[in-house]
Amino acid sequence: MTDQQGSNRISSGVIAAVSAAVVAVSGGVAWLTWNSPNPNPTTPSKSSQTVTKPGQSQPSTTQQGNEKTANIYWLRPKEKSVDLVPQPVQIAATQPNQVLEKAFQSLLEGPTEATDSTTIPRGTKLLGLKMNNDEVHVNLSEDFTKGGGSTSMVARVGQIVYTATTLDPNAKVYIDVNGKQLDVLGGEGVELQQPLTREKFKQNYPL
Repeated sequence: MTDQQGSNRISSGVIAAVSAAVVAVSGGVAWLTWNSPNPNPTTPSKSSQTVTKPGQSQPSTTQQGNEKTANIYWLRPKEKSVDLVPQPVQIAATQPNQVLEKAFQSLLEGPTEATDSTTIPRGTKLLGLKMNNDEVHVNLSEDFTKGGGSTSMVARVGQIVYTATTLDPNAKVYIDVNGKQLDVLGGEGVELQQPLTREKFKQNYPL
C-alpha cells in the first residue's frame, strides 16, 4: 500500500516537473518571438500606401493623364442673331475619335445651363463618327432632320460643325443621316455644301 502511494507521488512530481518545463520553454519562445525582428512585416510601405476617404475615389495619375478637354457648342441669343458658344468638357479619353464621340454624346443630351439652348431635336443619336486625317465624318439618326425652320436648321448644323472641329478648327466636316450624305436639310431646303468647315459656315450660313 505504501509502495503504491509512493509511486503515485513520484508520478505526480514528474508530471509537475514536465509541465513547468513546457511553460518555461513556451515563455522563452514567446519572448524570443516578441523581441526578434519580423522578416515579413504586414504593414505596407509608405511608397505604396494610398489613403482614401469614404466616398472619395482613389486618385490615379494615369486617369488624370488620360483626360482631354473638348468644346461642345450651344446657342445663345443676341439682340438680332444667335451666337455659337463653346462649353468646355473634361473627357476621359486620349484617342481623338473617342474624345469626339463622347463630346457628341454630351451635345445630344442637351445643355445643362439655362442660358444655353440647342436646336438639335431631342432623340437625335450618334450612329457613327470617323476621323481621317483632316476630315471628320459624323453619322446621325434621322431625328436630326425633323422640326424647325431654316434658322433652326442652320443653327443645328453649326453646332455639329463646331463641335466636330473642336480638336482641329480647320478640319472638314461631312454630315450623314442614316449613313447617307446630307445634301438638303428640312422642308425649307437648306442646302449643305459639303464638306463643311468653320470658315465656310461663317460665310454661307450666317445666324
